[in-house]
Amino acid sequence: MSAADPARILIGVTADVSVGLLSGLPQTLAADGWDVHVLSSPGERLDALGEVPGVTVHPLPMAREIDLRRDVRGLREWMRVIRRIRPDVVFVGTPKAALLGITAARLLGVRTRVYHLRGLRLETATGTLRRILSAMERLTIRLSTRTLAVSPSLRERVLALGLAPASRVVVLGRGSSNGVDVGRFSPDTPPVDVDGLDPQVPVIGFVGRLNHDKGLEVLADACRLLDEEGVAHQLLVVGGVDGAELTAFARLRRAPIVLGAVADTAGYYPLMRALCLPTLREGFPNVVLEASATGVAVVTTDATGAVDSVIPERTGLVVPAGDAAELAVALRRVVENPDLAARLGAAGRDFVVEGFRRESVQSAVGAFLRGEHDRGRR
Repeated sequence: MSAADPARILIGVTADVSVGLLSGLPQTLAADGWDVHVLSSPGERLDALGEVPGVTVHPLPMAREIDLRRDVRGLREWMRVIRRIRPDVVFVGTPKAALLGITAARLLGVRTRVYHLRGLRLETATGTLRRILSAMERLTIRLSTRTLAVSPSLRERVLALGLAPASRVVVLGRGSSNGVDVGRFSPDTPPVDVDGLDPQVPVIGFVGRLNHDKGLEVLADACRLLDEEGVAHQLLVVGGVDGAELTAFARLRRAPIVLGAVADTAGYYPLMRALCLPTLREGFPNVVLEASATGVAVVTTDATGAVDSVIPERTGLVVPAGDAAELAVALRRVVENPDLAARLGAAGRDFVVEGFRRESVQSAVGAFLRGEHDRGRR
């Protein structure tokens, strides 16, 4: 490239659904003068991003789970794409895309290889799978030139597990993978209509992928305890099933309303007295920031990542991960005390506006990537 050519960046995630984690970032980088390329498994979100001026997309099928034959083929395809576009920076997140993309970039001599670490799957894995996932993380971090963790507690967890030396892992500001659109998620956001909700009964909401790591079984047990204590509540679950079994909710006095995945979650938060994220592990939970930006109280856990998303007793309540009894106590506090819920929600809005505006987070990421690119050219 000549000196007048823009720096070229290749951004990668594994699944098309994860393109949503990048919302607005490719456009921001393009506006800042980067030649932006985005790679993921094929899908509608990637196709839509391909219509954005200044952004080129590259569909490449990747398996989220470990599949040696497909992964070897995926590595070859990553190398083919990198040879063709010759990026100055490779910026990759989500485990499989990160391992394949960072490895391919290292083999082909890309000077700046940034791993965007959004969480550790190994935290809830056991046995052989945990050892494999640990080895994958170590290799990805070792082959990257820098790892950008999305929360302080995630960085601390990486260091505690011996996955990387402290000098290789950084956090920008207070963390967050992509910030929050505080205009879209706002106390003024109108609620959507949901059939079956009783307007006289406080709503506990859950938003996210329905999988074991989100602690749904713990939430079901906590709601059962609320039933036994006579605490009036109803449960609204928004998110696509990702391996979770919802049979535990069948024992509740009032059947939860389960909506599945929705195109836009913004209008569901105003329906809630509290958002509950009973997660067992996170990187940095976007749904907590979205709820807080909407002025909704949050009840979450002390799991990695989640603990960074609230100020305990000020913007939300925090309970030990996996503890249904403590979760029930916290939920009862906000369900039965609307003034407390309102105070937590108002403080949560201020917390997000001050520290997690999307444009501020993306500006910090852009400046970081530009700095890493400049450092790689020295």
